[in-house]
Amino acid sequence: MKQTVVRKILAKAVGQSQVNVGDVIEPQVDLAMSHENAALVMNQFFEIYSGLNAEPKVWDPNRISIILDHRVPAESKKTATNQKKIREFVAEQGIAKFHDIRGDEGGICHQILPEMGYVLPGYVVVGTDSHTTTHGALGAFSFGIGATEMASVWALGHVLNVEVPDTIKVIIDGEMQKFVSAKDIILHLIGKISAQGANFKVLEFHGSTISAMDTSGRLTISNMSVEAGATSGIIPADNETLRYLREVAGFTGAFEPVLPDNDAEYCQTVHIDVSKLEPQIACPHTVDNVKSVSEVEGTRIHQVVIGSCTNGRLDDIKIAADLLRGQKVSKNVRMLVFPASSRIYREALELGYVADLMNAGAVVMNSGCGPCLGVHQGALGDGEVALATTNRNFKGRMGNPVAEVYLSSPAVAAVSAITGVITNPIKGGY
Repeated sequence: MKQTVVRKILAKAVGQSQVNVGDVIEPQVDLAMSHENAALVMNQFFEIYSGLNAEPKVWDPNRISIILDHRVPAESKKTATNQKKIREFVAEQGIAKFHDIRGDEGGICHQILPEMGYVLPGYVVVGTDSHTTTHGALGAFSFGIGATEMASVWALGHVLNVEVPDTIKVIIDGEMQKFVSAKDIILHLIGKISAQGANFKVLEFHGSTISAMDTSGRLTISNMSVEAGATSGIIPADNETLRYLREVAGFTGAFEPVLPDNDAEYCQTVHIDVSKLEPQIACPHTVDNVKSVSEVEGTRIHQVVIGSCTNGRLDDIKIAADLLRGQKVSKNVRMLVFPASSRIYREALELGYVADLMNAGAVVMNSGCGPCLGVHQGALGDGEVALATTNRNFKGRMGNPVAEVYLSSPAVAAVSAITGVITNPIKGGY
């Protein structure tokens, strides 16, 4: 049949046996997600119904999730008022998958959805956030849309005018050396194919490295697929997906993995051998300006950020805590840690990771998007340099267009926080 994963998912979503690249379709949505920008979606949603002279009602309140995460707690009266309006809308519409600013169930949207079992293999997931690509790690077709498009999804339950994308097959093989992680793999891939290399296409990941990788690493890879221009980054569901859904998300039902046909048609195939891969760094001011850490060693830094939807999971925090235990953050460096969810924060507390980080001099913040967004928490001063485990380093990304942001893995970020300069942990004897 020559069908890729995305073509199979979309065919099912429109009730057809198959779809072809370039077809324009209107797939049914399994989950629609927004964060604080739900306030914009609401305005568009109400406009739809004002023209119809009908009571505004979402198509299915059980398939909509709204998560407050970008500016939490609210930093201004404008944000607080918008969040208040969202709470009122959620109550009026009966939206159950709502996560407010709470210490028991809050967090970043792209962590909450998989953690709560809201995303399953084969789903069509849309979100008003470009990093909605994250959920392709669970074998879903997950992609970002705008506020106006989301308003129509809330009203109709399907996405209008979706062109079936072509797919690039990425085969990743080899055993990673110590301190090399999923973040290094995706940075290397983006550097290899460029920030436009997968424009309007899907990245479909395969290979022995992916098969051996846990879901945390897969989420990192799918999350940053959009930085290569990809519409989505899909990792076909397998036994690891099932383990995660059972053990972490508490999912007890059944699902059928969507796998590509053996003769599936791809527009391009990319092979990567990670066995000799060094830790990678994305240098200012583009994510595809990627170099090996050894090429930028010694660069002075002023702030380190570990966390975000890219690298704020428990294993990321553990890596940082293990490296910082008994050490001290440089007096010339501010270190901020943002766990991706309240659950992860609590687990890190119980395991002693938070104490290790704080004893070393790190400030552990509430779960949220923080400085990654660039408008709330952890802004940079003029001329300052940050090293972050986040996903973007564009000018102004951390709140200051005359500052610089480098991107790395948690291991590189943690060791560099100690030394005060970008440091290769492989050479440091850690």
